[in-house]
Amino acid sequence: MAEGIDISIEHRNLPEPSKNDKPHPNTCPECGSHYRDAELADNFWVCPHCNHHFRVRAKDRIAQLADEGTFKEEAADLRSEDPLTFFDMRPYTERLVEAEQETGQGDAMIIGSAAIERVRCELAVMDFAFMGGSMGSVVGEKFVRACESAAEVGVPLVSVTSSGGARMQEGILSLMQLPKTVCAVEDLKDSGGAMISVMAHPTTAGVLASFASLGDVIVAEPGALLAFTGPRVVQQTTREKLPEDFGLAESNVRFGHLDAIVGRRDLRPYVGRVLRLFSNHGGPARGRHAGTAGAP
Repeated sequence: MAEGIDISIEHRNLPEPSKNDKPHPNTCPECGSHYRDAELADNFWVCPHCNHHFRVRAKDRIAQLADEGTFKEEAADLRSEDPLTFFDMRPYTERLVEAEQETGQGDAMIIGSAAIERVRCELAVMDFAFMGGSMGSVVGEKFVRACESAAEVGVPLVSVTSSGGARMQEGILSLMQLPKTVCAVEDLKDSGGAMISVMAHPTTAGVLASFASLGDVIVAEPGALLAFTGPRVVQQTTREKLPEDFGLAESNVRFGHLDAIVGRRDLRPYVGRVLRLFSNHGGPARGRHAGTAGAP
């Protein structure tokens, strides 16, 4: 294809692809538009035509949120072990190695100190690309360390979640990360600190049921699935037809589970304003701003 030709157009009238055709990696699932990597990166990985929010890798998310050159990663050497010698179709150790090779990360969370809009904070960002963003012992430990670092320095914690839940390969050890992370958030708040929780698609199961829901300010990206169990499983269990927006961010904000829905282009200035409010007035937010999709 000639250089410089814009391919960001919809392809609704093309023939149906054969089973042997590989789908374009940057095809919008909502409107079918195709994009180059650079086009999506320039637009925060959001479809310009329909506003669909593509999944974002943790390092890209950090680059979008943090002021340039301010992020300093912590606990990068932590790696999951295999205490249960778990084997399903393949050994757990093999899955871990494969996930690290594919993502270039040690596990499904990256933590570190940063500044957003010139306000210092601690960042804890999950990556769905690493085994579905599942929470095992390393993710739990990293989150706890992020809370401890935020409390020690006296800065807020900004958490960005994207997870399918607890990691089954670690059994009860992964489930124990739920109370462990909840206690870490409580300790952070007891120290006078605060947490801002940003839920990206999807934030489900054990992560939703633990630290992701404990932010002093809780926001989500448009269209994000925020539910303990996905709609397909719920519908099969209850045998009832569910609302079209069941479990989505739009449903959650309507019922008061979120403070706001914030598009990715506006997320950095929004979080920056919240951080400045905590910095100016101190202490965590005292109430839920249910249903407000605007800024603080």
